[in-house]
Amino acid sequence: MSLTVSPDLLAQAEAGHVDQEAFLACVRESLPYAYGLVERLAGELPAAGRDFADNLIAPPDDAAQGQLLRAMASTAIRSSLERRFGVALAFQNCHRLAAFRPAAVGGEQYRRFVSAESQLLNQQPGFVNC
Repeated sequence: MSLTVSPDLLAQAEAGHVDQEAFLACVRESLPYAYGLVERLAGELPAAGRDFADNLIAPPDDAAQGQLLRAMASTAIRSSLERRFGVALAFQNCHRLAAFRPAAVGGEQYRRFVSAESQLLNQQPGFVNC
């Protein structure tokens, strides 16, 4: 899963400075499922009765799953999304993404979400391809 990079954005990268708004627009256009999921979770976070909002629904298809994996595997994409939406992201598998309040990182709910125990307990037979 690759980003669709415009000639202008490529020229910015070659010159050594990429406009963050342009980079995020590239991510939004190239990875709409992943961008939309982070945007949705960040929007749900203020009303959440806990330190995070998370997604429990598998992506609708392989392309969407690939977008999410691509976004979470890239430090540049992931950190740009975190800055854009003012959240800290935590990822467990092909669909379980959580948006945490930044102040909650290191807290009990965050530590539990990113623990080896939670990773193992979140496994299901249907996630073999995850």
